[in-house]
Amino acid sequence: MSLTASRMLPNNNFVGLRQYATLIDNGRWQVSVVNLALFGVLFLAASLVLGFILAALIDQRVRAESLLRSVFLYPFSMSFIVIGLAWRWLLDPTLGIEKLLHDIGLTGAHFDWLIRPDRVIFTLVLTAVWHASGLVMAIMLAGLRGIDREIWNAARVDGISTWRTLVFIVAPMLRGSFATAFVLLATSVVRLYDLSVATTNGGPGIASELPAKFVMDYLFDRGNIGLAAAAAAAATTMLATVAMVVAPWFYWQTRRSRQAGMA
Repeated sequence: MSLTASRMLPNNNFVGLRQYATLIDNGRWQVSVVNLALFGVLFLAASLVLGFILAALIDQRVRAESLLRSVFLYPFSMSFIVIGLAWRWLLDPTLGIEKLLHDIGLTGAHFDWLIRPDRVIFTLVLTAVWHASGLVMAIMLAGLRGIDREIWNAARVDGISTWRTLVFIVAPMLRGSFATAFVLLATSVVRLYDLSVATTNGGPGIASELPAKFVMDYLFDRGNIGLAAAAAAAATTMLATVAMVVAPWFYWQTRRSRQAGMA
């Protein structure tokens, strides 16, 4: 389809790579790719770091551990549509946090992040991190529980602080947990659509436009099947790029595990 001049209905009018040239020159597509890259980097980094910190705190055998695990994991049980609507209401200047603060006299407080083009993509990152950090926490906690407690005891005997033990000793031992969380989060980044639609609908303007929304809009609203197919192919290429980076690591890790088992 991306190699044809299909508009509202498919046709066999071959046009080569013209749709891809049009796509590359499309300002809306350029904004969506930049937004996806920025969102992906910040979302992955923040989710992995926050999830690891939460897991490390819970691994200290705190009280009400089961309750805390449930609380942190609960947002992941909800869809992005629900999460997006909830945060949209929270950050609505006429309904949410800003109105509450103004009602109690804090008139200088502003939470107009969703209507500011320079902050809206960071608001989506914040929302997505709140949604996904619980999943990362669960994965990391499972990895932490598999580490021999003697490692912690030895670190204490050697006078190594807890945070240094976590960062320089324990974290490298959780490579598999980090990789699993990374793959799950990375695939969700490439296909992200519902969070943007529910929270901002791509706005203000096109400030929070993402590739998946671009594809859906051109496919159903603008009736340009050829350009939508070209955008979908480009988005699939992004997913393939992620797979090309991660697959060799998994192969190397599996081979290393087999060699260790044979030894």
